[in-house]
Amino acid sequence: MSDYSIETSSPSVSVPAPSPSAVSRATRGTMALFFANGATFATWGVHIPTIKARFGLSDAMLSLAMLAVAGGAILVMGPVGRWVGKMGSARASMLGGVAFACMTLMILAMPSFALLLPALLVFGMANAMFDVGMNAQAATVEASRSARPVMSALHGMFSLGGMIGAAFGGLMLSLQVPPLLHTALIAAMTAAVALGTHRGLLADHPVLPTADHHKDHATRGLWLLGLMAFLGLVGEGAMYDWTTVYMREVTEAPLAWISFGYAAFSGGMACGRFGGDRLRARFGDARTLTGSAWLGFAGIALAIAVPWPLAALIGFSLMGLGAANMVPIFFVAASRLPGVTAAEAIARVARFAYVGLLLGPVMIGGVAHLASLRIGIAVVALTMGYIALFGARSVRRYLTT
Repeated sequence: MSDYSIETSSPSVSVPAPSPSAVSRATRGTMALFFANGATFATWGVHIPTIKARFGLSDAMLSLAMLAVAGGAILVMGPVGRWVGKMGSARASMLGGVAFACMTLMILAMPSFALLLPALLVFGMANAMFDVGMNAQAATVEASRSARPVMSALHGMFSLGGMIGAAFGGLMLSLQVPPLLHTALIAAMTAAVALGTHRGLLADHPVLPTADHHKDHATRGLWLLGLMAFLGLVGEGAMYDWTTVYMREVTEAPLAWISFGYAAFSGGMACGRFGGDRLRARFGDARTLTGSAWLGFAGIALAIAVPWPLAALIGFSLMGLGAANMVPIFFVAASRLPGVTAAEAIARVARFAYVGLLLGPVMIGGVAHLASLRIGIAVVALTMGYIALFGARSVRRYLTT
């Protein structure tokens, strides 16, 4: 068994490296965690109309409920990062997964809207626990692999889980399975995955003391990576919320085509993530980030310049391919910064990402109200263009080249 040589301000320190079989087992376990997270979060999405109908919510009240989920995650990102750093990503993934499963079930069990709101807030907090824990474990797994990167594929499993979770939810609705039974099945699956994979996950790499200038380097890196994550997720959030509206109102697509905009973007995301690790291994994170941003820019530019249904679908697919590997790259870069645990670094970058995901649709909606939806969607092209021209250059020192 070989050793890692970790460079810090003090002499390099060697720590035992896990065996290839242990790394392979942890990789499979982490993939299962990402899949379960995606499937569980999709289940919440499937039952948003169920909750709206059950409590007779207006669109404004439903927006407040969705805001509670994102707000809960944003509120606890800082403490969760420190908690995962102390707890260890393996144990935190287990506890976060079980908490997330329980809160998914609790949402559908709430008897009133007044109790639903705090339940959704805690649901968002539990999701943050699970999310940071499994991403910190993913960073440990990638750092332990000598062959090729794996972070993008892990995030691809989240996308795959979301697609399958949504499809399964649609099947349950068509069979008129009670929502509480459906969520109980998903919650049991997620809890089983969290408990079953725990022993096969890897111990986190130690954080060693660093000089003050290394800490300043890490602080600057986290702010820059957070800003880039914010810009990247502005576009991703806009695609999730506005593609269907764009297909209907701008391209005037046939009714059967309207939902294809969301599917095109999601499909591009999934394909980009499962192919992203090969690109990262061949070209490095910096070049992959630049190319991805240009691809996203080209996709949105096409959808704006040629407002026809087919052109928009191609453009949204390209945007999905371009956005796919941004978060994995930013999380990996953050996890490598000296003097801070991977969990804390990822949590700080993730907080910026969540804010971008939350504000992106609102920003596009505001611009669309003042001008038009085509101009609103152009904001996404601007964020992609900024990352392509300046973003990768500003964070290049934190990325592999």
